[in-house]
Amino acid sequence: MKDLKELFEHQLKDLYSAEDQLTKALPKMVKNAKDAKLKKAFEDHLEETKEHKQRLKEICDNLDIDPSGETCKAMKGLIKEAEDFLDEVKDDDVKNAGMIAEAQRVEHYEISGYGTAVRYAKELGHDAIAKKLQKTLDEEYNADKKLNDLAEKRLNDKAK
Repeated sequence: MKDLKELFEHQLKDLYSAEDQLTKALPKMVKNAKDAKLKKAFEDHLEETKEHKQRLKEICDNLDIDPSGETCKAMKGLIKEAEDFLDEVKDDDVKNAGMIAEAQRVEHYEISGYGTAVRYAKELGHDAIAKKLQKTLDEEYNADKKLNDLAEKRLNDKAK
C-alpha cells in the first residue's frame, strides 16, 4: 500500500470479510444461547450484521472496489476462539456469560475497524461514506452496550 486511499480500501475489504464471517458465525451463537434475552440479542445482531455487510458493499460499489477476495484473519481467530469456548463449557449459565465475553471481543474489534474507516473516509473527503460508516460504528457501540447490560444485570450473577 502506497497511500491512504489504498489503506482505506484495505480497511473496507477487511471489514467486509469480517462481517461476512460473522453472518456465518452468529447463528451458532443464537443456537447455543440458553437465555432468551441473549438469544434475542444475537438474533438482532445477526440482522444488523447483514445490514452492515450490505452497507459496506454499497460503499465499495460507490468507490469501484471489489470487496471480496480478502480474509480478515483477526475475525477468523476471534470466531475460532468463540467456537473453541463453546466446545469446552458445559454449564449453561457459564456458557451464556462466556458467550457475552466472546461477542464483546468481536464488537471491540469492529468498533476499532469502523472507527479507523470513518477517520480515513473523512480525511479522503468521502463525507457521505463517513456518515454511513459512522452509522455502523454507532450500531456496533450499541450492540456492545446491550451485551454489557445483559452481563452486568443478570447473566454474570447466574454463572457464579
